[in-house]
Amino acid sequence: MSGRTKPAGAPEELDGGSIDSAVESADFPDDLDKKLLNRIQSAFPLESRPYAVLGRELGLTEAETLARVRALRARKIIRRLGANFHSAGIGFSSTLCAARVGEEKLATFIAAVNRRPGVTHNYLRRHAYNVWFTLISPSREAALAEIAALEEETGTPVLNLPAARLYKINVDFNLEE
Repeated sequence: MSGRTKPAGAPEELDGGSIDSAVESADFPDDLDKKLLNRIQSAFPLESRPYAVLGRELGLTEAETLARVRALRARKIIRRLGANFHSAGIGFSSTLCAARVGEEKLATFIAAVNRRPGVTHNYLRRHAYNVWFTLISPSREAALAEIAALEEETGTPVLNLPAARLYKINVDFNLEE
């Protein structure tokens, strides 16, 4: 485990997205779950019945496959299941944001960040800037307006760090090795 501790009152979704606790757990997924997790990380079937497709590949029924995914979500081994888009490719603007938030304001600030529909993910860091999140908006101006609204609501300045250059890093975890 990484040794990180979550500040009191911080919601589970702001724990950095690690799977450390799942990896260390005796309740780690079985071989079928591992195959399922490997498959859905980057090659989720774009079909009308994706769990039927996955089930056929794994020798399971659609219902069994969906039940496994739900169980993995309930155990927080799967934290999010959804598509990722290249925001600029569809005309949107994306930026990384950071804020220095005191312990006494942390829960309130996190709740305000989480209410924003353009926030794709967020996490805590042990750093002077302890709350980090990404924001996707229809335009750069809309992103700036959203950041200003967050600052106004919370009284906390937000550091806006738009990418100067795009680097795409794909991270898949091979759970069968």
